[in-house]
Order: sequence, then structure tokens, then C-alpha cells
Amino acid sequence: MADFGSDLELESFRAEARAWLEENFPPSLRGKTGIAAQLMDGPEPTGDVLLWKQRMGAKGWGTPTWPAEYGGGGLSPQQARVLQQEMAKIGAFNPLTAGMGVTMIGPTILDYGTEEQKRKHIPPIVRGEVRWCVGYSEPGAGSDLASLQMRCVDVGDHWEINGQKIWTSGAQYSDWCGALVRTDPTAKKHEGISFMLVDMHQPGIETRPIKLIAGASPFCETFFTDARAEKDALLGELNAGWTVGKRLLQHERASQTGASTGGGKTTPLQDIAKRYVGVDENGRIADAELRTRIAAHQIDARAHALTLARAAAEARGAGGATNAASVLKNSATAVAQTRSELLIEIMGAQGLGWEGESFTAEELETVRSWLSGKAMSIYGGSAEIQNNIISKRILGLPDTTQSS
Repeated sequence: MADFGSDLELESFRAEARAWLEENFPPSLRGKTGIAAQLMDGPEPTGDVLLWKQRMGAKGWGTPTWPAEYGGGGLSPQQARVLQQEMAKIGAFNPLTAGMGVTMIGPTILDYGTEEQKRKHIPPIVRGEVRWCVGYSEPGAGSDLASLQMRCVDVGDHWEINGQKIWTSGAQYSDWCGALVRTDPTAKKHEGISFMLVDMHQPGIETRPIKLIAGASPFCETFFTDARAEKDALLGELNAGWTVGKRLLQHERASQTGASTGGGKTTPLQDIAKRYVGVDENGRIADAELRTRIAAHQIDARAHALTLARAAAEARGAGGATNAASVLKNSATAVAQTRSELLIEIMGAQGLGWEGESFTAEELETVRSWLSGKAMSIYGGSAEIQNNIISKRILGLPDTTQSS
């Protein structure tokens, strides 16, 4: 990977990126950044969204800093930041970050995979040709994930898997699953776990979507009955999957901090408030108290963005995602949920509509986003779990919990 550190080299790349985006980004998608978040909730996109996904995948810019030898962009961190800036200017988004292949599984395979596993799995992820889900939580193993019981047995020429996962996001649409399984039931619970790469297209796997309050069904119950995983499906060492699994969670939390967003623009809250609440004689939001809270939210959002940039620079020096992602995951959640609450308040009754011609598309999306956003403080490790990680691994406070 070349080091494009000088201003001249970066400006040259900026011109290249701008020209490529102008030629390849479909004008019909400008500003429609919400599409990226919706891709996980449905089947393969069509039309201009599919075209944009294919173009980004072929260019490798959906995974800008991944090694070019596996199809990635091969860009330096500085170039990737320039690319993100240019995408933001035209209201573009990265359609590949909506899936778990780019945000979680791919980076973990790059960390722990054999050369054969990297060459098999990374190029299709880069091109957006396969969809991945993650099999972690079980009905009896949520926050205490190490209590998982899904059994995986070596039966000679392959692995055989039996058990159930829950909250498996996108499982009904996925081609592959990265799953934590128990390979040694006699070992201590953290030490008998392995990480398997499982083909979802087989009769031994059944998915059942779970209906959510916001109307979408991105989560599933997933049942494994004598499911098969090939002998090369083991990622990392046997019975050392807890280490691999924790690394994936670091990548997941990093993706939920805003680090992996592909650009795009959102309408400033103050502009929306002026439309719904009105303005005073000086052109300011008429409600002074609301003005104060919007300003406080903007300060928090800006502080989060600056901290995110600093943490990203530190992570590059540390070789990847770090425990600081737990801080930023909680911060990102607070910023996003506060914005949703303010939007609902600003729109009033118009922000609570579920259907009907009396509500605009923006208003209908607002209430759904508000409801679905409640899950942010739960998925990817609850806010309480992140606080435990922060207290023990960052602040060095004593562990007062019992463990087995």
C-alpha cells in the first residue's frame, strides 16, 4: 500500500475520486443515505442501488483500505478519508457497509484466517456477492455469551453442528454464517468455544424472522440440525474461538461508532425545527429551550466525531479495532438516540404517524427510525456491557464480578 501522505498526492487522488464518483454514482441516489441502513433488512437490492453496489465492489472502494491482492481498494487511511469526504459532498453512501461481511466477518478473517480462507472468502465480500450473518446469541446465552451451548462435533470428514441461535441479523438472506460453537463441553466455558464459517445453503439450517416494533424483521431465530461445516471452516485455533469472537465484536463496535459510514448528508436539526416550530423575529428557532437542547446535541455530535477520528488514528497504530470502540459505541448510541428523540418532539403529532396520506415519507421514516434506534443500546453488546469493558480494560478498575 503506497503512502499517499503529501498534500499534492492527496489532492491528486481527490481529483481522481471526484471524477470516478461523478461518472459512476447514480444521480437518482443522491442524498438517499438511509438506503444503506435498509439493505440489511431486505433481499438483494435492484435498480440503481444494485448498480451502485456492483460498481463500488468492482472498484474495491466499498472496502477502501483492504489489501488490493484480495480485491480491496488498497488505499491509505488518508486516501480513504478523502474518498469519504468526496462521497459526503455529493450525498453518496457505501452500500457494502450495510452487511456483516464488510463490517465484521471480513476484518476478522483478515486477522485470523489462513491464506486459503482469505482467498476464498474475502474477494466475494469485497465485491458484495455474498451476504454474511453472525451466530452469537442463544436463548440462554445473551450478555453471558460464553454460556453458549450450540454443539459442534468433529465427525471425520466434516464438522456437525446442532443447536439454536437467536437475534441472527439478516440470517434469512445470508449465504454464510460466522458462528461461535462449543467444541469441548468439558472445558471451562470460555475455553471450549470455536469459531466456524458455515454455509447457510443447506437443509440442516432453518431461519425464522422475528417481527419488531418498527415493522421490519432483520432478526431471526436460526436452528441448526445436523448442519455441516467443512474441515476448513475453523477460523483460528480449535477451542480458541473466544479470542476470535471478541475480536469480531471489536470490529462490530467500531462499525457502530460511525467509523464505517460511507458519507452522505443529513438535514440539520435546526432546519427541520424551523419548518415545524417556526422562527422568531431574528430568524432563530422560536422555542428558546429547544434551541439550547439542539445546540447541546450538536456539540455532543461534534465531540463524538472528533474523538472518533482520533481513535481511528490510534487504532491504525495498534493494528486494528481496540477497546476504545466500546466508548465510541456508547457515545454513538447516545448521539443517535438523542437526535431521534428531538426529531419526534420537533415534529409533534406528525412525527408519530404510522401510515396514511396525511404524513410525509420523512415523517413516517422518523417514527420507524425512532423505534428501531432503541435497539442501539442493546445490540453489539449492551450499554451496560460496554461500561464493564470501559471500567476494566480501559480504566483498569478491579473486576468485582464472579466468573467460572
